[in-house]
Amino acid sequence: MSQAVQSEPTGPVESMRNLVLEIARALVDKPDEVVVDTLEDDGATVLQLRVAVGDVGKVIGKQGRTARSLRTILGAASMKLQHRFALDIVEEDEDEGEVE
Repeated sequence: MSQAVQSEPTGPVESMRNLVLEIARALVDKPDEVVVDTLEDDGATVLQLRVAVGDVGKVIGKQGRTARSLRTILGAASMKLQHRFALDIVEEDEDEGEVE
């Protein structure tokens, strides 16, 4: 039997980035367009999630439930990793570029 070898993420920020990336890819219709950027902000790490214009509703969910669930997961992992994380879902307008 052969086993797939997965490389370990380099740190807690990369681990959380990969987690959000994989969850978002599982939710959307265009997984190749999912991008997660990281920004350091006042002792915390902000994860900026960008998806295709038509997939924004899928990562937000009805009444924001999916986005709230993602933030809950980040909060739980933050406690374990002893590092604060925040999630921003960035909406982009097809014609004008970025809109938050």
